[in-house]
Amino acid sequence: MLDLTYELPKPKTIAGAKHDWELVIGMEVHAQVSSNAKLFSGASTKFGAEPNSNVSFVDAAMPGMLPVINEFCVEQAVRTGLGLKAQINLKSAFDRKNYFYPDLPQGYQISQLYHPIVGEGEVLVELGDGTARKVRIERIHMEQDAGKSIHDMDPNMSFVDLNRTGVCLMEIVSRPDIRGPEEAAAYIAKLRQIMRYLGTCDGNMQNGNLRADVNVSICRPGDYEKYMETQDFSHLGTRCEIKNMNSMRFIQQAIEVEARRQIAIVEAGGKVEQETRLYDPDKGETRSMRSKEEAHDYRYFPDPDLLPLEIEQAWVDDIAAKLPELPDEKKARFINDFGLTDYDASVLTAEVEAAVYFEEVAKGRNGKLAANWVINELFGRLKKDDRDITDSPVSPAQLGGIIDLIASDAISGKIAKDLFEIVYTEGGDPAQIVEERGMKQVTDTGAIEAALDEIIAANPAQVEKAKVNPKLAGWFVGQVMKATGGKANPKAVNQLVAQKLGQ
Repeated sequence: MLDLTYELPKPKTIAGAKHDWELVIGMEVHAQVSSNAKLFSGASTKFGAEPNSNVSFVDAAMPGMLPVINEFCVEQAVRTGLGLKAQINLKSAFDRKNYFYPDLPQGYQISQLYHPIVGEGEVLVELGDGTARKVRIERIHMEQDAGKSIHDMDPNMSFVDLNRTGVCLMEIVSRPDIRGPEEAAAYIAKLRQIMRYLGTCDGNMQNGNLRADVNVSICRPGDYEKYMETQDFSHLGTRCEIKNMNSMRFIQQAIEVEARRQIAIVEAGGKVEQETRLYDPDKGETRSMRSKEEAHDYRYFPDPDLLPLEIEQAWVDDIAAKLPELPDEKKARFINDFGLTDYDASVLTAEVEAAVYFEEVAKGRNGKLAANWVINELFGRLKKDDRDITDSPVSPAQLGGIIDLIASDAISGKIAKDLFEIVYTEGGDPAQIVEERGMKQVTDTGAIEAALDEIIAANPAQVEKAKVNPKLAGWFVGQVMKATGGKANPKAVNQLVAQKLGQ
């Protein structure tokens, strides 16, 4: 089981520097809310539509058009907050964030600065050494996404696609509790897993539905402990923000690169400037995008078109009562109910679809055997074919049928693997396939004994060797299995071999 005792995180030190340095990382994760309509309009959020086809008059900022809040988006934000064990604020408000948005027609972003809908929460992040610790969530607020500027279609002009304009985002802001690249990736993975279980964000990073701004700073050993004691940010180094990261692998690379850049500056006697940077994976470097703005630079003020958002506790309680089982609870139940190892339970609960599949297979069956077949045989084959569990050609009922045949001694483990391949490639009912193709295991000890007697009679020298060295008995087991086409019951074969050889 994981060690859930809260301790200060083990820092990530940087090799090759003149002095010892530690990393301090905070993340602002932008998660697109799973909703058919946008935050303030009824326009579709469907990905991949023709450019500028999912744009309402509100999204286009036509004169006289007023935003109307989408209640379902609010519900999704509340559901996410509850899933992260966070405080739900019954009263929140929207502000206008003024900035040059070339792909946001109204020229400002509607966000929540002063009064977010969700307050402090936490995420339990599992680390590679088998331990887990908490990363504190500072807040979650709703805001509208901007559109997309396209610069590579014409040498002289830029194009704008407003389909994403107005799509609801949840910005999940962490405290600077993350201490290394691997932990940052684990944090993103855990957030994604929780939201996919909740159904509040599909977590598709490739489509930009989940992306992160990563704040990186460095400090000397002991300074982070001072910050934790005082919550005084002056103990930490100047942070730089790496913008719009949508790959866990690139997030890790960017953190490492940026940390080394900052260390080189400080050790050369320079000063790290607070700024927003971009990561170039081809060159393996971060480069300056713009100076880092503070809240006053955006000239925030309450949105005059939107009243403060007030929700009732009874409504929040109703959402909480209908929350699905979350990953940590499901993992603990799999370990307890099915006798799984921590590793197997982690693998099976990593994706909600995999957990559902496994539970259907394991229902009323040996949980460990079911986990072994789902993880090793099914997942292994799906990975080889680059397929997802939702696209599995073997249904839970079919895999369960194979396991039933093993449990009843109708087939051996070897035959089961051959049967799995047939079901995977051709489909069909496992029991019927075994019957029609004569794949049943030979359990008649008389038939097995007859085959063994022939092998013993034909190999007297091998018999004498096996009597001196019992490990050589396995040769006879293999010969019997070969003689019976792999259909002999392995347990019965081993027992007869031991009996015949006087072992």
